[in-house]
Amino acid sequence: MFVVVSGSNRPGCNTIKVARRVAELLRADEREVRLLDLRELPPSLFAPESYAEKPADFAPFQEAIDAARGILTVVPEYNGSFPGALKYFVDMLRFPESLADVPCAFVGLSAGRWGGVRAVEQLEQVFLYRHAQPYGRRVFLPDIFAALDDDGRLVDPALDARLAELVRGFGAFVDGAVGRA
Repeated sequence: MFVVVSGSNRPGCNTIKVARRVAELLRADEREVRLLDLRELPPSLFAPESYAEKPADFAPFQEAIDAARGILTVVPEYNGSFPGALKYFVDMLRFPESLADVPCAFVGLSAGRWGGVRAVEQLEQVFLYRHAQPYGRRVFLPDIFAALDDDGRLVDPALDARLAELVRGFGAFVDGAVGRA
């Protein structure tokens, strides 16, 4: 199973729109997909006690990561980095095994012209620390407010083609990866 993580818990965010497109492309490539939307993180997870013992309602998130053959994270850039909710999500995953040897890929997006480059590069370092296996290609979606139509679809066919190419390439990478693949 492939897991697509929508890396923001902001209501009405564009991240979930891009994550849905990524999931759609994976399904078109005949991949089983689970979409994790950080807007659905249980409020109980944010209690200080969660560091010692995860609440039961976080189990579906942990189980999805545990079952993942590959994880593709859609990463928005907030204030020059990735969202705190995304870091907290990673922090709450069992250590060290949750991301170890799992192939991962990233799609960045931002309101600015660089498409979330800083956010993706910073998150990649966290995943590398956790011993994930990064795919060598990424896609960056700049000027995200103009890049999506009212239905949340990319308006530039070239950007959508790059996203589709990333998804296909990542699928092949996962198929050939060692570890959980």
